[in-house]
Amino acid sequence: MSTAIKILQGAFGRVALLCMDKHLVAHAHHHCHLLIKLSGADTRFIVRERVQPLTDRNAVVVNAWEPHAYAHHDEAGMPSVLLAMYIEPAWLADIQRALAVSSHPHFFPQSCVAMSDHARQLADRLAADMLLPEGIEPQQLEERLFDLIIAIIDRNSEWRNFGALLRSMPACSMDARIRRAIVMMRDNVGVGQDMDRLAAECGLSRAHFFALFRRCTRLTPAVYANVLRMEAAIHELSGSVNSIADIGYDVGFSAPGHFTRFFRDQLGITPSEYRRVVSIVEERAALAE
Repeated sequence: MSTAIKILQGAFGRVALLCMDKHLVAHAHHHCHLLIKLSGADTRFIVRERVQPLTDRNAVVVNAWEPHAYAHHDEAGMPSVLLAMYIEPAWLADIQRALAVSSHPHFFPQSCVAMSDHARQLADRLAADMLLPEGIEPQQLEERLFDLIIAIIDRNSEWRNFGALLRSMPACSMDARIRRAIVMMRDNVGVGQDMDRLAAECGLSRAHFFALFRRCTRLTPAVYANVLRMEAAIHELSGSVNSIADIGYDVGFSAPGHFTRFFRDQLGITPSEYRRVVSIVEERAALAE
């Protein structure tokens, strides 16, 4: 079973050390997502319907709201230790205004990017700092994290080409009916989503609703709903003392086992393990732009 070694959560989003040996289902995040292999077997993710290798020399990067899945290399016979970063675009934008484009669906043109020696050193140093018994100071953590992100994205993203990103956006904005559906989904995370009813309330047939939702979001309605459920669950796990069963019920699961299975399929670990290893970084460091 996959395990979590350490998870830090704060204004920056989340950064996790994960020991992975099981597949993850197709899922997404609203974050700018970066994955680095620290040790163990070479492995792979599926992004844009293609296998993307994750090795000592290659990182995998995933755009916000981009569906992806983890495909563990079972033939290797050993787990892979990963540094997984789930970065809030708003945090990046606060540090460097141009990084507001980190939420753009084409921020990363390629899903597999080369790791420079400098980026590798920064990743290893961040992982080591996360494991310090006394912990890492919030400002140092944010500085380490930002430096690593820049080392990866500087040559592998479109963050310095804001105009081109804007020109690549679809000509029309999101359909108003899909915007309405998303608002209803966000307002009713704890209610099992009846997609037929949701389509009807938006004045669409089921088939048209699914096609239009995917065209606007690049996700199916079910995957989008799962993103909302996971974020709500993580918020409660790290910010409340509610029981696992109550949290599962709050995000729409009638039995704790169903919630645990869902959480593990999405993140690789159980809700109780997430709560056990997560540390909240309370302070917000002010980094110079």
